[in-house]
Amino acid sequence: MSSSALTNRAPFQGKRSSWFHALIHTTPARFAILVFTSLVAIWTALLALPISSSTSEITPLADALFTAVSAICVTGLSTVDMATHWSLFGEVVILLGIQIGGVGVLTIASMLGITVTRRMGLRQRLLIASDTNPNRTTRGASESQAVGLGDIGGLLSAVAISLLVIEAGLTLLITPRLMAEGMEFWHALWNGFYLAASAFTNTGFVPLAGGLEPYLGDYYLLTVLALGVFLGSIGFPVIFALYRYVVKGAEKRRHIGLHAKLTLATTLVFVILGWLLITSLEWNNPATLGAEPVGRTLFDAWYMSIMTRSGGLGIIDPMEMNGSTRLVIDMLMFVGGGSASTAGGIKVTTIAVLFLAAYAEARGYKDMQAFGRRIPTEVLRVAVSVLIWGATIVLISTTIIMHMTGSSLDETLFEVISAFGTCGLSTGLSEALPAQGKVVLAATMWAGRVGTVTLAAAVAATSRSRLFRFPEERPIVG
Repeated sequence: MSSSALTNRAPFQGKRSSWFHALIHTTPARFAILVFTSLVAIWTALLALPISSSTSEITPLADALFTAVSAICVTGLSTVDMATHWSLFGEVVILLGIQIGGVGVLTIASMLGITVTRRMGLRQRLLIASDTNPNRTTRGASESQAVGLGDIGGLLSAVAISLLVIEAGLTLLITPRLMAEGMEFWHALWNGFYLAASAFTNTGFVPLAGGLEPYLGDYYLLTVLALGVFLGSIGFPVIFALYRYVVKGAEKRRHIGLHAKLTLATTLVFVILGWLLITSLEWNNPATLGAEPVGRTLFDAWYMSIMTRSGGLGIIDPMEMNGSTRLVIDMLMFVGGGSASTAGGIKVTTIAVLFLAAYAEARGYKDMQAFGRRIPTEVLRVAVSVLIWGATIVLISTTIIMHMTGSSLDETLFEVISAFGTCGLSTGLSEALPAQGKVVLAATMWAGRVGTVTLAAAVAATSRSRLFRFPEERPIVG
């Protein structure tokens, strides 16, 4: 290449680099919203194209928008038949969307930043760190983070490697099972990869005609899918912490941090609790688990408990369950999975911190404690904000959709919480919604995936000192 060409390219590269630097110097929360919304707009345009549908017809804008948001938010709710509506091009677009959504918007943006600027400076490290922990912006918290700034490069590698290795492993486990059903190799490989990505990213899309119904009672396939959902729901920082713990030599081995311990412990508690409650509440229901042998009853209840983490690959129609069971699943979906994971909800660590605060208050302790560590009050402040924000979104969306459709509270609340928690379990209401209702539910998915993290980052960043304090007066509470 001539020197004149290099000279002409230099200003362009400089402008591109300076533009990106200016963009990422905004707050991570604003940057996340900008990137996320841009991705949704692009995916909506792509899915609305005739080439994306199997019939070569333009997909209605409301359906294209809903599917785009559901893919980028790794939700799994759909308003069209995912097995027949989309062409190969459309399925590739959806798969790419769920991979981006699963990895994380800020992490993808940071990788883009490294590509553009050719280096990973402090700003990129802080941006990625904000994707793993909104409290990163809090003053004086750097030494006690789940993932330190010095570990960000390793975390990026862990995200990429775990995504490739886990999805490849799941694909290798699923493909032979599909071939055993008579599916041709390349078709089985594609569907196996689709299911693997859908499970690990906790999306819940199923590309198979008839969904998972032909595989009811297939302990092998359903266990593989449940394993993928569980690994995706614990979060990349936890996977990274476990990886460091396993691969380091005994003399260099690091202890598993509080975040990983709290995430794993709370996740296991909710999985077991959900398993027991679903089993007991549906034990005598002939439409669901009541007509099954004891072994399959216990397995299906365990599987459904795993899916409430945000997996969405359900095998039981929620509308055939008892209302009490749907209410339990509502609560489990609202909690969701781990922070910085492919799962949604308010996150298990949020609910864990709230319970620890209640326990500390009941015992008269000044500090929240867990696993020999003290949790600062700033974390409680963020947890309360996320809980209130999530509950407000669910209540507003439920009210609007009920008014639009006249559907029952039970049915609407289940669908809205599934959208907010990016779970994907459905009562079938999504497909029956009018165009305006689909937009409302899409906005709920958007707020559930981006809103809680954005609010947490904003709340964590607003800690400031004052030169004065107002006189104290205590209202009556409780």
